[in-house]
Amino acid sequence: MSGITLESIIEEGITSGKRRTRLAVALVYFSMGLAFASWASRIPDIKTSLHLSDGAFGSILFALPVGQFLMMPFSGKLVTRFGSHNVLKVGLPLYTLALTGIGLVQAGWQLAVVLFLFGLTGNMCNISVNTQGVAAERLYGRPIMASFHGGWSLAGFTGALIGLLMINLKVQPMWHFITIIFIVWVIVRINYPYLVRVDADPQKHEPRRKFFMKPDGVLLQLGIIGFFSMASEGAMFDWSGVYFKDVVKAPESLVILGYTSFMIMMATGRFLADYLISKIGRKRLMQICGVMISTGLFTSVIFPYLVPSTLAFMLVGLGVSSIVPTVYSTAGKHEKIPPGIALATVSSVSFLGFLMGPPLIGFIAEAFGLRYSYAVIGIFGIGITLMVAKVKALQQE
Repeated sequence: MSGITLESIIEEGITSGKRRTRLAVALVYFSMGLAFASWASRIPDIKTSLHLSDGAFGSILFALPVGQFLMMPFSGKLVTRFGSHNVLKVGLPLYTLALTGIGLVQAGWQLAVVLFLFGLTGNMCNISVNTQGVAAERLYGRPIMASFHGGWSLAGFTGALIGLLMINLKVQPMWHFITIIFIVWVIVRINYPYLVRVDADPQKHEPRRKFFMKPDGVLLQLGIIGFFSMASEGAMFDWSGVYFKDVVKAPESLVILGYTSFMIMMATGRFLADYLISKIGRKRLMQICGVMISTGLFTSVIFPYLVPSTLAFMLVGLGVSSIVPTVYSTAGKHEKIPPGIALATVSSVSFLGFLMGPPLIGFIAEAFGLRYSYAVIGIFGIGITLMVAKVKALQQE
């Protein structure tokens, strides 16, 4: 039988192994996104059951990003020392247990404590899974990182649908979260053997560092780009519904249209990004994305009507879709710093966008109106386009 050789059989086996590894990593991304989306879907129920005011609940919610931010420097060191697959083996069960803890709280202070732990374990998993993404991309030898983040976005839709079902069935948050734990643990148990084991490089030991020191210049630049993107994302996540209600004056049934259109296009863009990077390169794609973010936000400000604003929010979704995955992928390829440390550094700067973006919108909206606060965030897209041109690492394909 012609055409079948030992070499071709070996090559087919290697290719199948790569595909299985990619699927395993993608499903871990999905698992984490599902857990987070499940918590988000039950926020109104939990707030009501604890009888919390808007102000008190807002203060309690801040415990989650605080936990994430405080864990960032330690997550990178854990991943570098023990390997991302080993950290995930411990971190993901703890993450889901913290999720269950949210369903068990009986008082506001208990929710704050559990959310803090949810943030700590979530960041540990976040750095680990993105390190896995970098390692899988290196194994493939071509861009695939954005598709992993697409899996995360897809999990957001899935988690929201499951949450809607649980709410309609009047299932308590605790039992809802226990169901999610079962799903996540099954996914991780099946896929853990196929995760990448070679992401910890024994020849790339990081020198002993001071706790506070000047970060690497390239990583700082990548972090700033991520900051601009995450601030834009935060504006859409937290304020798009309010924008459509108060500025666009959308009917009550269509208030969610802006957020939904943004999320759909962000997920779509992430599944297309790897292909586009292979065609036009990281630098050009990110510059185009920066222009789309600014164009979309400025359009929604200039034309605050239902159809133009919906199209504008779709454009913003496409714009932010590729920025963070590309920034993480580039950081993970740093020649002198282990992927876990590099990702933690970039995440630390980028994540400030999530912390500072939504409050910045609130302050500007209080002083000048929500419409003009979106115009200010629109400037961040221009900042991305300008910053990308200065980062040499983005020109290396």
